[in-house]
Amino acid sequence: MINKHVKTHTDVVCPFCGSLCDDLEVDVVNDEVVEVRNACKIGTQIYFSSNSDNSDRYTSPMIRKDGELHPATWEEALEKAATLLANAKRPLLYGWSSTEAEAIQLGVELAEITGGILDNCSSICHGPSIMAMQDAGIPKSTLGDYKNRADLVIFWGCNPVHAHPRHLGRYSEFIRGYFRKDGLNDRFMVVIDPRTTHTAQLADLHIKVNPSEDYELFSALRTVLKGIELEEEYVSGIPREQIEQLVEVMKSCNYGVIYYGLGLTHSLSHHRNVENAICLTRELNDHTKFLIQPMRGHYNVAGSNIVFSWNTGYPLAIDFSRGYPRYNPGEYSVVPALLRDEIDVTIVVASDPVLNFPAAAVENMLKHPLISVEPHETPTSALADVVLPVKICGVEAEGTAYRMDNVPIRLRKVKDGPNGLLTDREIMKRLINAIKQKKNL
Repeated sequence: MINKHVKTHTDVVCPFCGSLCDDLEVDVVNDEVVEVRNACKIGTQIYFSSNSDNSDRYTSPMIRKDGELHPATWEEALEKAATLLANAKRPLLYGWSSTEAEAIQLGVELAEITGGILDNCSSICHGPSIMAMQDAGIPKSTLGDYKNRADLVIFWGCNPVHAHPRHLGRYSEFIRGYFRKDGLNDRFMVVIDPRTTHTAQLADLHIKVNPSEDYELFSALRTVLKGIELEEEYVSGIPREQIEQLVEVMKSCNYGVIYYGLGLTHSLSHHRNVENAICLTRELNDHTKFLIQPMRGHYNVAGSNIVFSWNTGYPLAIDFSRGYPRYNPGEYSVVPALLRDEIDVTIVVASDPVLNFPAAAVENMLKHPLISVEPHETPTSALADVVLPVKICGVEAEGTAYRMDNVPIRLRKVKDGPNGLLTDREIMKRLINAIKQKKNL
C-alpha cells in the first residue's frame, strides 16, 4: 500500500544563489517533493528537479565509447576518471561553487596530488572583487545587519530582482528590520545601472551611468565628498547636480550599504572599479556608517573562495604543478589556461563551462578528456568522456555553504537521492584514494 503521509521539512536552506534563504518549507511524499513554500521560482525548481520523473537526471555513471555515452558501473567510471587524472601532465579542476564545503576541501587535496590547476567560478565573476579586497580591504557586515539597520540601500551594477529574487524581500528593501520597522518606507533605494532593469523600476532614484564608466563616477563621488567642486558638467553621463545630490543622500543617511554586482567586475577597470568603490565606502565612514557587499551568485561560490583560502592561502587561480600552491590570476585562471591550450584533462564539479566559456576555450577543453561531476544533463556533461552523477546537496545530502556575506550555513537533506548515487565528497574521496594508489602516494 502506498504511503500517502506528507512529511514537512521546515527551515530548509535553498541551494540556489548566494542569499541562501533559510526559511523554506518542503513537503515530501514517498521520497518525492510535492510542494515547496517560500522559495523563488528557481529555488523551487531545484527541489522538483530531484524527483524521479525528471528525464534530465543521471541515474548511473556514464562513459563515452565510440562517440556515445553509455551507462557504466561505479568501479568502471571511477577507474576511468582516476586513470585520466593520474596520467595527466596539466589537469584542470574547475567549478566547486554549487557543492558543499566538505567536497571543496577534498577537491583541494585532489588538485594537490595531481599537480593541477585549481579554480572556481569566481574566476569569471567576482574574482576582481577578491583582488580588490586584497588591495584595499573591505568594510562589510552581514545581511542581517543590513536588514536591521540600513536606511539607504544602493544597488550598483546588479539586478537582484532576477539574480537574487528574494533579496529585496528578505535582506535589503521590503523587509522590516529591528531599527527599520516600516520596511520599504524606512529606506531609500538607489539603483546605479545603464539599463532600466526591473530593480531600477522599483528604485527611489535611478542613475543611468554610461556603460564601463563606473570608475569615473566613483572618482567624482569621492571628489565631491572631499569638498572639491567638479569642473565638468557631466561625469559618466551624469549631471554634476545629480552627483552632488547623491553625495548628500549618502552623507545624510544613518546607515548605508552598497550592493554591487558583475556590472563592476565585468566592465572596464574590473577590480579597480571595486577598489574605487571600497575607497568611497571607507571615506563615507568619516560622515556616517557605510558598508559594501558583493552580490555573490552561486550558493557556495563564497564558500569555494573561503575553503580554498584556508587550505592553500589563496582564494582562486591556484597552481600545484610544483607540489605546493602558487597564486596568479590571469596565468592560472581557468579561461586563460584553456585559451593557451595548456590543459590535457579537465574535471568539472558542479558547473557548466561549455555553456558559459568563450568558444575558443571550450574548443581547447574538448580536445582532451573531460570528466563531469553533475546530477543533471548539461551541455558540459553531454560532451564529457566520463559522467559521475551525484546527489543534490541541500536536497538529497547535507553539507556546509557560505552565504554571500561569508556566514556559514548548514544545508539540510529533505529526501533520499536515487539508489546508488554518491555525494560529491564521496566521489572526491574515492578518486583521491584511487589516484594515491596509482601514484604510490
